[in-house]
Amino acid sequence: MTPPNATIGNVSAATHTAVATILERCQALSRFSEVPGATRRAFLSAPMRACHAEIAKWLAPLGIATRIDAAGNLHAVYPAAVPPASDSAANSVARPSLDQSVPTFLIGSHLDTVPNAGAYDGVLGVVLAVALLESLAGRRLPFAIELLGLSEEEGVRFGVPFIGSRALVGRLDEDLLRRTDAHGISVRHAIEDFGLQPSAIPQAALGPNILGFLEFHIEQGPVLEDLGLPLAVVDAIAGQSRLEFIFSGRTNHAGTTPMHLRHDALAGAAEWIGAVERSAQSVPGLAATVGVIEAKPGATNCIAGQVRVSLDVRHASDAARRAAASGLIQIAMQIARARKLQVQHKTLLEQPATPMHPFLVDRLARSLTAIGCQPHRMASGAGHDAMILAERVPSAMLFLRTPGGVSHDPTETVAPADIAKALACGLHFLLQLSESPDFLHHKYLQSESMKPDSLIPDSEKRTRRA
Repeated sequence: MTPPNATIGNVSAATHTAVATILERCQALSRFSEVPGATRRAFLSAPMRACHAEIAKWLAPLGIATRIDAAGNLHAVYPAAVPPASDSAANSVARPSLDQSVPTFLIGSHLDTVPNAGAYDGVLGVVLAVALLESLAGRRLPFAIELLGLSEEEGVRFGVPFIGSRALVGRLDEDLLRRTDAHGISVRHAIEDFGLQPSAIPQAALGPNILGFLEFHIEQGPVLEDLGLPLAVVDAIAGQSRLEFIFSGRTNHAGTTPMHLRHDALAGAAEWIGAVERSAQSVPGLAATVGVIEAKPGATNCIAGQVRVSLDVRHASDAARRAAASGLIQIAMQIARARKLQVQHKTLLEQPATPMHPFLVDRLARSLTAIGCQPHRMASGAGHDAMILAERVPSAMLFLRTPGGVSHDPTETVAPADIAKALACGLHFLLQLSESPDFLHHKYLQSESMKPDSLIPDSEKRTRRA
Protein backbone atom coordinates (compact mmCIF):
# COMPACT_ATOMS: atom_id res chain seq x y z
CA MET A 1 0.00 0.00 0.00
CA THR A 2 2.75 2.41 -0.98
CA PRO A 3 1.41 5.92 -1.69
CA PRO A 4 1.99 7.39 -5.13
CA ASN A 5 5.31 9.20 -5.56
CA ALA A 6 6.62 7.93 -2.25
CA THR A 7 8.67 4.97 -1.14
CA ILE A 8 8.22 3.65 2.38
CA GLY A 9 11.43 4.26 4.33
CA ASN A 10 12.87 6.58 1.70
CA VAL A 11 12.16 10.03 0.31
CA SER A 12 11.78 10.40 -3.44
CA ALA A 13 12.57 13.43 -5.56
CA ALA A 14 8.83 13.96 -5.98
CA THR A 15 8.44 14.08 -2.21
CA HIS A 16 11.27 16.61 -1.91
CA THR A 17 9.47 18.78 -4.45
CA ALA A 18 6.16 18.37 -2.67
CA VAL A 19 7.68 19.37 0.69
CA ALA A 20 9.36 22.43 -0.82
CA THR A 21 6.05 23.44 -2.35
CA ILE A 22 4.25 23.00 1.00
CA LEU A 23 6.76 25.26 2.73
CA GLU A 24 6.55 27.88 -0.03
CA ARG A 25 2.76 27.87 0.10
CA CYS A 26 2.66 28.31 3.87
CA GLN A 27 4.99 31.28 3.53
CA ALA A 28 2.90 32.67 0.69
CA LEU A 29 -0.27 32.59 2.80
CA SER A 30 1.58 34.22 5.70
CA ARG A 31 2.02 37.32 3.53
CA PHE A 32 -1.74 37.84 3.27
CA SER A 33 -2.01 39.97 6.38
CA GLU A 34 -3.90 42.87 7.91
CA VAL A 35 -0.62 44.49 8.98
CA PRO A 36 2.57 45.06 6.97
CA GLY A 37 5.67 43.14 8.00
CA ALA A 38 3.82 40.66 10.22
CA THR A 39 1.09 38.03 9.96
CA ARG A 40 -2.37 38.76 11.32
CA ARG A 41 -5.44 37.37 9.61
CA ALA A 42 -8.64 37.48 11.64
CA PHE A 43 -12.09 36.14 10.81
CA LEU A 44 -13.29 37.39 7.40
CA SER A 45 -10.70 40.14 7.24
CA ALA A 46 -9.73 41.36 3.76
CA PRO A 47 -6.61 39.14 3.53
CA MET A 48 -8.79 36.06 3.95
CA ARG A 49 -10.21 36.69 0.49
CA ALA A 50 -6.68 36.63 -0.95
CA CYS A 51 -6.06 33.36 0.91
CA HIS A 52 -9.10 31.80 -0.68
CA ALA A 53 -8.02 32.95 -4.15
CA GLU A 54 -4.51 31.55 -3.68
CA ILE A 55 -5.79 28.13 -2.60
CA ALA A 56 -8.24 28.09 -5.50
CA LYS A 57 -5.32 28.73 -7.85
CA TRP A 58 -3.45 25.69 -6.48
CA LEU A 59 -6.48 23.46 -6.91
CA ALA A 60 -7.41 24.60 -10.42
CA PRO A 61 -4.91 22.27 -12.20
CA LEU A 62 -6.65 19.34 -10.45
CA GLY A 63 -9.97 20.43 -11.95
CA ILE A 64 -11.28 21.26 -8.48
CA ALA A 65 -13.26 24.42 -7.85
CA THR A 66 -13.87 25.99 -4.44
CA ARG A 67 -16.84 27.48 -2.67
CA ILE A 68 -17.17 29.59 0.47
CA ASP A 69 -20.01 28.80 2.84
CA ALA A 70 -21.98 31.41 4.81
CA ALA A 71 -19.54 31.25 7.72
CA GLY A 72 -16.55 31.93 5.47
CA ASN A 73 -15.24 28.35 5.38
CA LEU A 74 -13.53 27.28 2.16
CA HIS A 75 -14.63 23.93 0.66
CA ALA A 76 -13.10 21.98 -2.23
CA VAL A 77 -14.15 18.46 -3.21
CA TYR A 78 -11.92 15.84 -4.80
CA PRO A 79 -14.50 13.50 -6.37
CA ALA A 80 -14.96 9.86 -5.51
CA ALA A 81 -14.45 7.10 -8.06
CA VAL A 82 -17.28 7.17 -10.57
CA PRO A 83 -19.06 4.09 -11.93
CA PRO A 84 -17.94 2.97 -15.43
CA ALA A 85 -21.20 4.23 -16.91
CA SER A 86 -20.33 7.74 -15.77
CA ASP A 87 -16.72 7.80 -16.98
CA SER A 88 -17.47 10.79 -19.18
CA ALA A 89 -17.90 12.86 -16.03
CA ALA A 90 -14.21 12.47 -15.30
CA ASN A 91 -13.39 15.14 -17.87
CA SER A 92 -15.64 17.78 -16.32
CA VAL A 93 -14.63 20.27 -13.64
CA ALA A 94 -15.28 18.73 -10.22
CA ARG A 95 -17.23 21.34 -8.32
CA PRO A 96 -17.90 21.16 -4.57
CA SER A 97 -21.12 19.25 -4.37
CA LEU A 98 -24.00 19.85 -2.00
CA ASP A 99 -25.21 16.31 -2.78
CA GLN A 100 -25.29 14.74 0.65
CA SER A 101 -25.52 11.20 -0.75
CA VAL A 102 -21.82 10.96 -1.73
CA PRO A 103 -19.67 9.50 1.10
CA THR A 104 -17.06 12.15 1.90
CA PHE A 105 -13.98 12.34 4.12
CA LEU A 106 -12.91 15.78 5.36
CA ILE A 107 -9.32 17.02 5.68
CA GLY A 108 -8.27 20.52 6.72
CA SER A 109 -7.68 23.08 9.44
CA HIS A 110 -8.07 26.82 10.03
CA LEU A 111 -6.83 29.77 7.96
CA ASP A 112 -7.07 32.54 10.56
CA THR A 113 -4.12 33.50 12.77
CA VAL A 114 -3.23 35.16 16.04
CA PRO A 115 -1.57 38.60 15.92
CA ASN A 116 2.12 38.45 14.97
CA ALA A 117 1.70 34.81 13.98
CA GLY A 118 3.96 32.21 12.48
CA ALA A 119 3.35 30.63 9.10
CA TYR A 120 2.27 27.12 10.08
CA ASP A 121 -0.36 27.11 12.83
CA GLY A 122 -3.56 25.94 11.13
CA VAL A 123 -2.37 26.84 7.64
CA LEU A 124 -0.08 23.80 7.40
CA GLY A 125 -3.11 21.54 7.82
CA VAL A 126 -4.83 23.14 4.83
CA VAL A 127 -1.71 23.16 2.66
CA LEU A 128 -0.98 19.50 3.50
CA ALA A 129 -4.53 18.65 2.45
CA VAL A 130 -3.89 20.27 -0.94
CA ALA A 131 -0.64 18.29 -1.24
CA LEU A 132 -2.45 15.04 -0.46
CA LEU A 133 -4.92 15.67 -3.27
CA GLU A 134 -2.04 16.45 -5.64
CA SER A 135 -0.15 13.32 -4.56
CA LEU A 136 -3.11 11.10 -5.42
CA ALA A 137 -2.27 12.06 -9.03
CA GLY A 138 -5.83 11.62 -10.25
CA ARG A 139 -6.44 8.33 -8.46
CA ARG A 140 -10.04 8.21 -7.25
CA LEU A 141 -10.99 6.55 -3.97
CA PRO A 142 -14.35 5.00 -3.04
CA PHE A 143 -15.19 8.23 -1.20
CA ALA A 144 -14.82 11.91 -2.01
CA ILE A 145 -12.27 14.00 -0.13
CA GLU A 146 -13.37 17.46 0.92
CA LEU A 147 -10.71 20.02 1.77
CA LEU A 148 -11.67 22.49 4.50
CA GLY A 149 -10.07 25.88 5.08
CA LEU A 150 -11.89 26.92 8.25
CA SER A 151 -12.56 30.60 8.68
CA GLU A 152 -11.93 31.08 12.40
CA GLU A 153 -10.37 29.09 15.23
CA GLU A 154 -8.30 31.53 17.28
CA GLY A 155 -11.03 33.79 18.70
CA VAL A 156 -8.99 36.94 18.00
CA ARG A 157 -11.60 39.22 16.45
CA PHE A 158 -14.73 38.41 18.46
CA GLY A 159 -13.33 36.78 21.58
CA VAL A 160 -15.03 33.47 20.76
CA PRO A 161 -13.05 30.71 19.02
CA PHE A 162 -14.12 28.11 16.45
CA ILE A 163 -16.66 30.22 14.54
CA GLY A 164 -15.93 28.25 11.35
CA SER A 165 -16.23 24.77 12.81
CA ARG A 166 -19.21 25.78 14.98
CA ALA A 167 -21.09 26.53 11.76
CA LEU A 168 -20.31 23.05 10.43
CA VAL A 169 -21.83 21.40 13.50
CA GLY A 170 -24.85 23.73 13.62
CA ARG A 171 -23.73 25.79 16.61
CA LEU A 172 -23.34 29.25 15.07
CA ASP A 173 -26.36 30.70 16.85
CA GLU A 174 -27.99 34.10 17.14
CA ASP A 175 -26.14 35.00 20.35
CA LEU A 176 -22.81 34.46 18.62
CA LEU A 177 -23.94 36.37 15.54
CA ARG A 178 -24.65 39.40 17.77
CA ARG A 179 -21.17 39.50 19.31
CA THR A 180 -19.14 42.54 18.29
CA ASP A 181 -15.46 43.22 17.69
CA ALA A 182 -13.39 46.16 18.95
CA HIS A 183 -14.94 48.38 16.26
CA GLY A 184 -18.53 47.49 17.13
CA ILE A 185 -18.99 45.26 14.06
CA SER A 186 -21.06 42.16 14.80
CA VAL A 187 -20.32 38.68 13.50
CA ARG A 188 -23.48 38.99 11.41
CA HIS A 189 -22.29 42.23 9.81
CA ALA A 190 -18.79 40.84 9.25
CA ILE A 191 -20.36 37.97 7.31
CA GLU A 192 -22.45 40.39 5.26
CA ASP A 193 -19.48 42.70 4.64
CA PHE A 194 -17.61 39.72 3.20
CA GLY A 195 -20.42 39.25 0.70
CA LEU A 196 -22.01 36.26 2.42
CA GLN A 197 -25.55 35.66 3.67
CA PRO A 198 -26.09 34.90 7.38
CA SER A 199 -29.48 33.41 6.47
CA ALA A 200 -27.59 30.60 4.70
CA ILE A 201 -25.63 29.56 7.81
CA PRO A 202 -27.87 26.52 8.45
CA GLN A 203 -26.84 25.20 5.02
CA ALA A 204 -23.20 25.19 6.17
CA ALA A 205 -23.91 22.33 8.60
CA LEU A 206 -22.40 18.97 7.66
CA GLY A 207 -24.69 16.43 6.07
CA PRO A 208 -25.13 12.73 6.90
CA ASN A 209 -22.67 11.69 4.17
CA ILE A 210 -19.53 12.64 6.13
CA LEU A 211 -17.34 9.66 7.01
CA GLY A 212 -14.82 11.50 9.17
CA PHE A 213 -12.36 14.35 9.59
CA LEU A 214 -8.57 14.50 9.74
CA GLU A 215 -6.63 17.56 10.92
CA PHE A 216 -2.89 17.91 10.49
CA HIS A 217 -1.47 20.42 12.97
CA ILE A 218 1.84 21.43 14.47
CA GLU A 219 2.07 20.30 18.09
CA GLN A 220 2.65 23.84 19.39
CA GLY A 221 4.66 22.43 22.28
CA PRO A 222 7.98 20.76 23.12
CA VAL A 223 6.90 17.16 23.83
CA LEU A 224 7.69 15.55 20.48
CA GLU A 225 11.02 17.33 20.24
CA ASP A 226 11.88 16.16 23.74
CA LEU A 227 11.01 12.57 22.74
CA GLY A 228 12.91 12.84 19.46
CA LEU A 229 9.78 11.97 17.44
CA PRO A 230 8.56 13.66 14.23
CA LEU A 231 4.85 12.82 14.48
CA ALA A 232 2.20 11.69 16.93
CA VAL A 233 -1.41 10.57 16.78
CA VAL A 234 -3.67 12.65 19.00
CA ASP A 235 -5.92 10.32 20.98
CA ALA A 236 -7.76 13.02 22.94
CA ILE A 237 -8.02 16.79 23.27
CA ALA A 238 -7.73 17.76 26.91
CA GLY A 239 -10.64 19.16 28.83
CA GLN A 240 -10.26 22.55 30.49
CA SER A 241 -11.32 24.10 33.78
CA ARG A 242 -10.83 27.84 34.12
CA LEU A 243 -11.36 29.45 37.50
CA GLU A 244 -10.81 32.80 39.18
CA PHE A 245 -9.70 33.19 42.81
CA ILE A 246 -9.75 36.34 44.94
CA PHE A 247 -7.59 36.35 48.08
CA SER A 248 -8.60 39.12 50.49
CA GLY A 249 -6.56 40.36 53.45
CA ARG A 250 -5.84 43.85 54.80
CA THR A 251 -4.02 46.67 53.07
CA ASN A 252 -1.46 48.33 55.31
CA HIS A 253 1.84 50.21 55.36
CA ALA A 254 4.79 48.11 54.23
CA GLY A 255 7.21 49.80 56.63
CA THR A 256 5.21 50.01 59.84
CA THR A 257 3.37 46.66 59.92
CA PRO A 258 5.43 43.86 61.53
CA MET A 259 5.59 40.62 59.59
CA HIS A 260 3.70 38.61 62.21
CA LEU A 261 0.78 41.07 62.22
CA ARG A 262 0.19 41.13 58.47
CA HIS A 263 -2.76 39.79 56.48
CA ASP A 264 -0.93 39.78 53.15
CA ALA A 265 -3.17 38.62 50.32
CA LEU A 266 -0.30 38.51 47.85
CA ALA A 267 1.83 36.30 50.10
CA GLY A 268 -1.12 33.94 50.45
CA ALA A 269 -1.69 33.85 46.70
CA ALA A 270 2.03 33.26 46.11
CA GLU A 271 2.02 30.28 48.51
CA TRP A 272 -0.96 28.86 46.66
CA ILE A 273 0.67 29.37 43.25
CA GLY A 274 3.62 27.27 44.39
CA ALA A 275 1.19 24.59 45.52
CA VAL A 276 -0.48 24.66 42.08
CA GLU A 277 2.84 23.87 40.42
CA ARG A 278 3.73 21.09 42.87
CA SER A 279 0.29 19.50 42.59
CA ALA A 280 0.38 19.50 38.79
CA GLN A 281 3.83 17.93 38.75
CA SER A 282 2.53 15.02 40.84
CA VAL A 283 -0.21 13.99 38.37
CA PRO A 284 0.92 12.56 35.00
CA GLY A 285 -0.61 14.42 32.06
CA LEU A 286 -1.94 17.29 34.17
CA ALA A 287 -1.24 20.93 33.27
CA ALA A 288 -2.17 23.66 35.76
CA THR A 289 -1.33 27.29 35.11
CA VAL A 290 -1.73 30.59 36.93
CA GLY A 291 -1.48 33.11 34.13
CA VAL A 292 -2.93 36.27 35.71
CA ILE A 293 -2.09 38.01 39.00
CA GLU A 294 -3.62 41.37 39.88
CA ALA A 295 -2.71 42.86 43.27
CA LYS A 296 -4.42 45.84 44.89
CA PRO A 297 -3.58 48.57 45.64
CA GLY A 298 -0.46 47.70 43.65
CA ALA A 299 2.01 50.09 45.29
CA THR A 300 5.55 49.21 46.34
CA ASN A 301 5.05 50.48 49.90
CA CYS A 302 1.66 48.81 50.47
CA ILE A 303 0.78 45.33 51.68
CA ALA A 304 -1.65 43.89 49.15
CA GLY A 305 -5.17 43.72 50.53
CA GLN A 306 -6.66 41.87 47.58
CA VAL A 307 -5.27 39.64 44.85
CA ARG A 308 -7.07 38.16 41.87
CA VAL A 309 -5.50 35.13 40.21
CA SER A 310 -6.54 32.86 37.36
CA LEU A 311 -6.30 29.08 37.21
CA ASP A 312 -6.28 26.94 34.06
CA VAL A 313 -6.38 23.15 34.59
CA ARG A 314 -6.18 20.67 31.70
CA HIS A 315 -6.14 16.89 31.40
CA ALA A 316 -7.30 14.28 28.90
CA SER A 317 -9.30 12.66 31.71
CA ASP A 318 -12.25 14.70 32.94
CA ALA A 319 -12.17 12.88 36.28
CA ALA A 320 -8.49 13.72 36.80
CA ARG A 321 -9.06 17.33 35.79
CA ARG A 322 -12.02 17.81 38.09
CA ALA A 323 -10.21 16.15 40.99
CA ALA A 324 -7.20 18.42 40.48
CA ALA A 325 -9.32 21.58 40.33
CA SER A 326 -11.23 20.54 43.46
CA GLY A 327 -7.98 19.81 45.28
CA LEU A 328 -6.55 23.21 44.40
CA ILE A 329 -9.69 24.91 45.70
CA GLN A 330 -9.24 23.10 49.02
CA ILE A 331 -5.58 24.10 49.19
CA ALA A 332 -6.52 27.75 48.60
CA MET A 333 -8.99 27.59 51.47
CA GLN A 334 -6.43 25.96 53.79
CA ILE A 335 -3.82 28.62 53.02
CA ALA A 336 -6.37 31.39 53.56
CA ARG A 337 -7.37 30.01 56.98
CA ALA A 338 -3.76 29.64 58.09
CA ARG A 339 -2.96 33.22 57.07
CA LYS A 340 -6.25 34.70 58.35
CA LEU A 341 -7.32 35.66 54.85
CA GLN A 342 -10.52 35.13 52.94
CA VAL A 343 -10.68 33.44 49.53
CA GLN A 344 -13.47 33.26 46.99
CA HIS A 345 -13.51 31.36 43.73
CA LYS A 346 -15.75 31.03 40.69
CA THR A 347 -15.69 28.75 37.68
CA LEU A 348 -15.42 30.52 34.33
CA LEU A 349 -15.26 27.51 31.99
CA GLU A 350 -15.82 23.75 32.19
CA GLN A 351 -14.98 22.10 28.89
CA PRO A 352 -14.95 18.30 28.79
CA ALA A 353 -12.17 16.32 27.14
CA THR A 354 -12.80 15.20 23.56
CA PRO A 355 -11.60 11.72 22.57
CA MET A 356 -10.64 11.23 18.96
CA HIS A 357 -12.40 8.34 17.21
CA PRO A 358 -10.64 5.07 18.14
CA PHE A 359 -10.94 3.55 14.67
CA LEU A 360 -9.28 6.53 12.99
CA VAL A 361 -6.69 6.80 15.77
CA ASP A 362 -5.79 3.14 15.23
CA ARG A 363 -5.52 3.56 11.47
CA LEU A 364 -3.31 6.64 11.84
CA ALA A 365 -1.07 4.71 14.22
CA ARG A 366 -0.83 1.86 11.70
CA SER A 367 0.14 4.35 9.01
CA LEU A 368 2.91 5.76 11.21
CA THR A 369 4.26 2.24 11.69
CA ALA A 370 4.04 1.56 7.94
CA ILE A 371 6.19 4.59 7.08
CA GLY A 372 8.79 3.68 9.71
CA CYS A 373 7.74 6.02 12.53
CA GLN A 374 7.02 5.13 16.12
CA PRO A 375 3.21 5.18 16.54
CA HIS A 376 3.29 7.53 19.50
CA ARG A 377 -0.04 8.69 20.92
CA MET A 378 -0.57 11.80 22.99
CA ALA A 379 -3.24 14.17 24.22
CA SER A 380 -3.47 17.72 22.92
CA GLY A 381 -3.40 20.34 25.65
CA ALA A 382 -4.69 22.99 23.23
CA GLY A 383 -8.13 23.16 21.69
CA HIS A 384 -8.49 22.49 17.95
CA ASP A 385 -11.20 22.40 15.29
CA ALA A 386 -11.17 18.59 15.48
CA MET A 387 -12.59 18.97 18.99
CA ILE A 388 -15.66 20.77 17.60
CA LEU A 389 -16.15 18.56 14.54
CA ALA A 390 -15.94 15.45 16.76
CA GLU A 391 -19.41 16.41 18.02
CA ARG A 392 -20.79 15.43 14.61
CA VAL A 393 -18.32 13.18 12.80
CA PRO A 394 -15.52 10.73 13.68
CA SER A 395 -12.40 12.88 13.99
CA ALA A 396 -8.64 12.40 14.17
CA MET A 397 -5.51 14.54 14.43
CA LEU A 398 -1.89 14.10 13.50
CA PHE A 399 0.68 16.30 15.24
CA LEU A 400 3.94 17.40 13.64
CA ARG A 401 6.91 18.20 15.85
CA THR A 402 7.36 21.91 16.63
CA PRO A 403 11.06 22.85 16.79
CA GLY A 404 11.77 24.58 20.08
CA GLY A 405 8.13 24.13 21.02
CA VAL A 406 7.54 27.64 19.63
CA SER A 407 4.16 28.62 18.19
CA HIS A 408 2.01 31.77 17.93
CA ASP A 409 5.24 33.57 17.06
CA PRO A 410 6.99 34.53 13.80
CA THR A 411 9.82 32.09 14.65
CA GLU A 412 7.40 29.15 14.52
CA THR A 413 8.74 26.52 12.13
CA VAL A 414 8.49 22.88 11.08
CA ALA A 415 11.15 20.48 9.77
CA PRO A 416 10.94 19.51 6.07
CA ALA A 417 11.63 15.87 6.96
CA ASP A 418 8.67 15.88 9.33
CA ILE A 419 6.42 17.29 6.61
CA ALA A 420 7.56 14.49 4.27
CA LYS A 421 6.64 11.92 6.91
CA ALA A 422 3.27 13.56 7.55
CA LEU A 423 2.50 13.52 3.82
CA ALA A 424 3.46 9.83 3.55
CA CYS A 425 1.40 9.03 6.64
CA GLY A 426 -1.62 10.86 5.25
CA LEU A 427 -1.44 9.06 1.90
CA HIS A 428 -1.08 5.67 3.56
CA PHE A 429 -3.98 6.51 5.86
CA LEU A 430 -6.30 7.42 2.96
CA LEU A 431 -5.40 4.28 1.05
CA GLN A 432 -5.98 2.20 4.18
CA LEU A 433 -9.45 3.66 4.51
CA SER A 434 -10.17 3.08 0.81
CA GLU A 435 -9.45 -0.65 1.27
CA SER A 436 -11.16 -1.09 4.64
CA PRO A 437 -14.59 -2.79 4.55
CA ASP A 438 -15.14 -1.67 8.15
CA PHE A 439 -14.71 1.94 7.07
CA LEU A 440 -16.55 1.78 3.76
CA HIS A 441 -19.52 -0.06 5.28
CA HIS A 442 -19.57 2.10 8.43
CA LYS A 443 -18.83 -0.85 10.73
CA TYR A 444 -16.42 1.41 12.63
CA LEU A 445 -19.48 3.26 13.93
CA GLN A 446 -21.04 0.23 15.58
CA SER A 447 -19.92 1.40 19.02
CA GLU A 448 -22.88 3.59 19.99
CA SER A 449 -20.81 5.57 22.50
CA MET A 450 -18.58 6.74 19.65
CA LYS A 451 -21.30 7.33 17.04
CA PRO A 452 -21.34 11.02 16.00
CA ASP A 453 -24.54 12.91 16.62
CA SER A 454 -25.13 13.41 12.89
CA LEU A 455 -25.39 9.65 12.37
CA ILE A 456 -27.81 8.98 15.24
CA PRO A 457 -31.50 8.80 14.27
CA ASP A 458 -33.64 11.53 15.80
CA SER A 459 -35.55 8.97 17.87
CA GLU A 460 -32.28 7.76 19.42
CA LYS A 461 -31.17 11.37 20.09
CA ARG A 462 -34.34 12.02 22.05
CA THR A 463 -33.82 8.82 24.08
CA ARG A 464 -30.21 9.69 24.85
CA ARG A 465 -30.96 13.26 25.89
CA ALA A 466 -33.76 12.08 28.13
